[in-house]
Amino acid sequence: MEDRTISNAIIYAYRFDGTGKAETLQTQQVEAALNDDELTWVHLDANQEGCREWLSSQVETMDSLIVDALLAEETRPRILEFEQGVMLILRGVNLNEDAQPEDMVSIRLWIDAKRIISVRLRKLKAVSDMVERINTGKAPGNSGEFIAELSRRLFERMEPVFSDLDEELDDVEEKVMENPDASLRQEITHIRKQAIVFRRYIAPQRDVIAALRSSEQSWLDSLQRRRLQESQDRVTRYIEDIDTIRERAQIVKDELANALADKMNRNLYLLSVIAAIFLPLGFLTGLLGINVGGIPGADVPTAFLIFCGMLLAVVVLQIVIFKKLRWF
Repeated sequence: MEDRTISNAIIYAYRFDGTGKAETLQTQQVEAALNDDELTWVHLDANQEGCREWLSSQVETMDSLIVDALLAEETRPRILEFEQGVMLILRGVNLNEDAQPEDMVSIRLWIDAKRIISVRLRKLKAVSDMVERINTGKAPGNSGEFIAELSRRLFERMEPVFSDLDEELDDVEEKVMENPDASLRQEITHIRKQAIVFRRYIAPQRDVIAALRSSEQSWLDSLQRRRLQESQDRVTRYIEDIDTIRERAQIVKDELANALADKMNRNLYLLSVIAAIFLPLGFLTGLLGINVGGIPGADVPTAFLIFCGMLLAVVVLQIVIFKKLRWF
């Protein structure tokens, strides 16, 4: 029963020979592989029963702090360095079906010179990329090469998402310029919310990669540190892009508010001019509409036409005065 339980928890298990080749391990081979001299990678599903017990029993160097961090429900990117290895928590964009990219997926790793143990709660495309690379004969030669390649894959997967977000903001900005509408506020708010969530999880990853690059782990050579530096530079650029998107979204929101305010002011101004024109007309018609004797023209058949002409003359006079006053 125990073997069946851990078999469900193990998603991938490989042993690397250092020449680019990899051997797929069966469940019963994993324990021995983790204790030999060749690099072994085990990828676990934290949702499966027995994952915690296996981590605690099979990997003696892991104390309860590491196991708890690997299996925590909510995590943020971070690094914990130990004498024998490091624990890393990274996040990638959620590219699963019917998922929101900003709902970023975590991958938790324990890495030392001979063992790589990764844990997931949800699927991550970057891990699938690593498996595909391994199956085509391009397995990593050591732990440093593995983490350098995995981080590169993680961050490469982010770029199209940020490009789409930038294009979405461009479309909203064009709509605001052409036909400002109050319904666009929701789209702008959604874009800003996405940018805020992305930054929340991506900014710490820059510090994680920087700390890993400067760590004193023996399995990280100068080439791998340079590759990590490239990943760090990429993340820094992403953060700058996200900040730019947030600032642009705020500017677009202000432009929309100004455009809507101008539109409302124009409408109110037009109504005010119309009201100003009809104010004296209403006064005159109200004055002559009272039911008392002595109303001028009451007995003259053409009095109504004459009065309409007088009203028209008043309107023309008002328009001339408003033009001189530059009211419109």
